[in-house]
Amino acid sequence: MKLPHTSPEAKHLPVMIDEVLKICTPKNGGTFMDCTFGAGGYSKELLKFPKTSVVALDRDNHVTEIAERLKKKFHSRFFFHNKRFSKLDFDSSIKFDAVIFDLGLSSIQLDDLSRGFSFKSKNELDMSMGQTERSAKTVINSYGSQDLKDIIKTFGDEKEASKIAKNIIKERASMPIQTTDQLVKIIKNSKNKNYKKIDESTKTFQAIRIFVNQEISELIEGITKASKILKPGGKLVVISFHSIEDKIVKFFFKHFSKNHSRSNKYLPENIKNLYLFEDYKNKIIKATSNEVKSNPRSRSAKLRFAVRSEDVFYDPEELRIKFKYLTDLEKRIA
Repeated sequence: MKLPHTSPEAKHLPVMIDEVLKICTPKNGGTFMDCTFGAGGYSKELLKFPKTSVVALDRDNHVTEIAERLKKKFHSRFFFHNKRFSKLDFDSSIKFDAVIFDLGLSSIQLDDLSRGFSFKSKNELDMSMGQTERSAKTVINSYGSQDLKDIIKTFGDEKEASKIAKNIIKERASMPIQTTDQLVKIIKNSKNKNYKKIDESTKTFQAIRIFVNQEISELIEGITKASKILKPGGKLVVISFHSIEDKIVKFFFKHFSKNHSRSNKYLPENIKNLYLFEDYKNKIIKATSNEVKSNPRSRSAKLRFAVRSEDVFYDPEELRIKFKYLTDLEKRIA
């Protein structure tokens, strides 16, 4: 797919890039993985340092042209794979100095109104980031009231999820809900009219998008496999924009670090004294006020990073068990 004449790359600003570079120290060289390539912001900055190489992933085939241009410029140092980051262990023989995740929507996805991510759109409901098995239109028109309520409440933290779900069922009984603006109208008619903090549709759109793209399952598998391909001392860097995402990342870094006292009752003998990460200080890094002014998207960003220990990799099944209620919800099929 050809990019528009006004390239979205010019509009995309990688969140907290200064902080990411400080953590990853590419000035010393190294091999890095950019798990959410998007417009290539992090990859481009890492490649400015001459002794670096970058492996980038993105499930969205709309960004392949950007990746191809970067490949031509850094042919021996840049490699791109059009795949979901839950599949990042395709070559476990390579060990990385840092693996970076910038979660949520990219500017390219949000600004392309034809893809149905924005409630400013009047196009068909889709919301696919790429390589998905269902669309938002399918979910809205085929899932039952209880499923819709659970999705919107759990992934969107929407207080009026029940009313929104019931009104979706009511509206689609007379006419299929095909476009983004149809859904926006239903949500607005379901909400408290005094609600002014954010757009009425924000939380519902967020919830449907997370469900469609199975973003929670992707995150859990992605960070698990990332910890497998890091060198000892390598950094796992995650920038999140959603409280559920941050909760998962915080648990993973804290629970599997050396300074956390785990219950050994249910742990196999061979991993009782093994840890994936060095001492984790549990500190959130946020964007500076200057960055928020220049890039409003960074306002809700939370950056966490952990340092890989020298212990051998073991599968952190406790992470999946902890958040099974979320991944089970994502697996519901109408």
